[in-house]
Amino acid sequence: MNLFDLTGKVAVITGGNGGIGLGMARGIASCGATIVIAGRDRGKADAALRALREDGAQASFIAADVTKTADCQALVSGAVTLHGRVDILVNNAGTSVRKLPQDLSEDEWHHVLDTNLTSAFRCARAAYPEMLRGGGGKIINIGSMMSLFGAPYAVAYASSKGGIVQMSRALATAWAKDNIQVNAVLPGWIDTDLTRGARQQVPGLQDSVEQRTPHGRWGTADDMAGIAAFLASPASDFVTGTAIPVDGGFSIAM
Repeated sequence: MNLFDLTGKVAVITGGNGGIGLGMARGIASCGATIVIAGRDRGKADAALRALREDGAQASFIAADVTKTADCQALVSGAVTLHGRVDILVNNAGTSVRKLPQDLSEDEWHHVLDTNLTSAFRCARAAYPEMLRGGGGKIINIGSMMSLFGAPYAVAYASSKGGIVQMSRALATAWAKDNIQVNAVLPGWIDTDLTRGARQQVPGLQDSVEQRTPHGRWGTADDMAGIAAFLASPASDFVTGTAIPVDGGFSIAM
């Protein structure tokens, strides 16, 4: 038995056109799954598709704005039209507004919560009937170190990522009977476009992360490939409702 064999499975990855999403797409693809990446930037998507196909993966792109319910539904139905099924969903699309709480507008608050948390619910709800039809599935929701820690400039982001953990637990209990496992991954400080922006706005962040992280470095997108392969595969069939840090030890360091 190959615990990591995903041959014949189809994975939909929101925000899969770069950063953590692309790293996770590569991990899942390496186990044999067909990849559908979703996003709004066609140019970034084309580059991601080339990278996946160079690795030998079968991959396609569906344009979607996950803040819109209709787009989430169309994403799932489009994946089924292209590939016949949806077995794996990675809810990775996200954004942040780095402001102190007193400077954050309600519109900015709602934008972050809608993009990071509500979109994951929308996509999970849209994927559920297809996973049920296929006899089960895997949902991987992307949280953050901010699911665990507070930060003065990340009130909306931290709230959304804390919500991801609790939503994952609730969905896991609701859908376990349907053989659908739902888990959250909590990336540490990964070198992405989003965290590069944080380093520009937060003085000393680069050095402080390296000093605190036992591995002594920032993570890379490829560091997310292994956890994606595990949580998407039969190896994790009895793992559900968890929140797993992938952070080089950042969350356990003094």
